[in-house]
Amino acid sequence: MSDEALTAALDLIRRLPPQAVDQHLDHLCQLQPDLADDLLSSVDQPLQLRNDSSSRDYLACDYNRDGDSYRSPWTNEYDPPLADGTTPSGPLRQLELALNDAFDVYRDLYYEGGVSSVYLWDTDEGFAGVVLVKKSSDAGDSTSSWDSVHVFESSVGLPSSSSSSSSSSRTSAHYKLTSTVMLYLSKPLVPAPDAGDRKEEGEVALGGSMTRQHEVSAALDPTSSATLAQSHIGNLGRLVEDMEAKMRNLLGEVYFSKTSDILGALRSQQGLDERSKHRALQGELVGLLNRRKPVAA
Repeated sequence: MSDEALTAALDLIRRLPPQAVDQHLDHLCQLQPDLADDLLSSVDQPLQLRNDSSSRDYLACDYNRDGDSYRSPWTNEYDPPLADGTTPSGPLRQLELALNDAFDVYRDLYYEGGVSSVYLWDTDEGFAGVVLVKKSSDAGDSTSSWDSVHVFESSVGLPSSSSSSSSSSRTSAHYKLTSTVMLYLSKPLVPAPDAGDRKEEGEVALGGSMTRQHEVSAALDPTSSATLAQSHIGNLGRLVEDMEAKMRNLLGEVYFSKTSDILGALRSQQGLDERSKHRALQGELVGLLNRRKPVAA
């Protein structure tokens, strides 16, 4: 019964407005407390923006949470303070800082704003982590938000005093990536300067999420800890960059294009008389072209 209830809850979440997914999850967890852990771990929620003790913004999600506290990737401290909070090992922490600097540049190049955060944790074979990017905009009467969550695993970690020499001398690593993009756009039907008292005319809202997975093997330079870390940074950067580019193209060329086609089929911008004249002109041009005789060589 619990599996059926979880499937039904996840199916319901997919059909509800994505911009209020946190509220939907809260209501479902209250209705089915036994499913709370499964729901919270299965459903991606919009990223929360927080500020740490060094006045730097960072993104909070389930991957940097311990209890009710969230860890900043810049200070490595929890807020609210947590004495025994989980933190990455020494070499992995240095890689985490380097990845945050690298993806901060990436975010500035591709998003021209927003906030990014990277969190890493140790695994038995190597390490895993998540790359988070969020950008929100309230331009005039329009509202938009983009949240991307890239969860990855690496089969090769960083050398440490307790690691075997064989694991740090491998010349390639296998990466697994699961990427989710959450997008929300809204715009009033009546432009703000012309709205007057016609607030009841509502707004147009479009939102949803997309998840894709990818696996790849890439080369490593195990000459030293520094070169190995640089290899991971380059490999992960290219992996996330390629995935975001593919998902961005899918959103623009497939989903928004399909939405435009559906809207055009429901209600044309041209009147019936204008469309009839257009078709008649097309037929006339085709007839003229068919009557043209080929020029003799």
